[in-house]
Amino acid sequence: MKPDHCSHIHPNFAHILDKTDEERIAFMDEPRWIGYSRANEVIECLQGMLHKPTRPRMQNLLIVGEPNNGKTTLVDRFGELYGQGYVNDDAEPVRPVIIAEAPSTPDEKGLYISILERFATPYRATDPMTKLRYQVIHLMRDCHVKMLIIDELHSLLAGTAGKQREVMNAIKLLCNELRIPIVGVGTIDAVRILHTDPQHASRFEVARLPKWKLDKDFLRLVASFEKMLPLKKMSHLSSREKMPLIHTICSGNIGDLHRLLIECAKEAILSGKEEIDEEIIKSKSWIQPTKGIREIFS
Repeated sequence: MKPDHCSHIHPNFAHILDKTDEERIAFMDEPRWIGYSRANEVIECLQGMLHKPTRPRMQNLLIVGEPNNGKTTLVDRFGELYGQGYVNDDAEPVRPVIIAEAPSTPDEKGLYISILERFATPYRATDPMTKLRYQVIHLMRDCHVKMLIIDELHSLLAGTAGKQREVMNAIKLLCNELRIPIVGVGTIDAVRILHTDPQHASRFEVARLPKWKLDKDFLRLVASFEKMLPLKKMSHLSSREKMPLIHTICSGNIGDLHRLLIECAKEAILSGKEEIDEEIIKSKSWIQPTKGIREIFS
């Protein structure tokens, strides 16, 4: 398309407008980072923690937010920017950031196995817990790990208070032994885990990813999304008519917003409208979660 007709899309993606409908739809399903102020603040905070000098008691961080509100995407982005592995001048492997997932049920051995899975090294799940712990500490030292991120930390709530303390004590041990910051990621309920022991609460600061309000920040976010939709016409999603409707359907949840706009853009392409109008937005109201469950058919 001529440049005058694609000013509504980001220049990096303007060439996608010349693709087939199927190719344009496939393009929208590819993972893509959209930065916003709160996410940038958290990433900047993580970067600062990554470069802090070591000390006996490193400060940790817990990132919390509602389900599907961009927590995992944020830490994955941080890993892409600052956690890529390389070989240093001494021909030693370096893994600055390790992103593991909390075990589905509170279990110290499960935590070590989850971390070991992030290394290209053999291990035996049947080994005693003490041996797996030593292997984790040894590998992380050898690979010069500077930060450990544990996603889905709220999974620990599935067990007893005693089991939760067991895993949290293991996390504290890793922090003390390696002298690195540890970052937990989970839902709002994950904060409850910190209160199993006053020491945990004192070691972790909490960063929240709140739901979006219908304000200028949300307007800028939607405008950024629109710049990445390969539609041949401008949709004016930030208009006074469409913006409240979009916010109502997604309930201020960035994951639901992303899904809503992708589904609307697909409909705009397949219908030949090439823009997202109010009719299309209203037709996708099924995306709105009901008590945490998406109802596709009713």
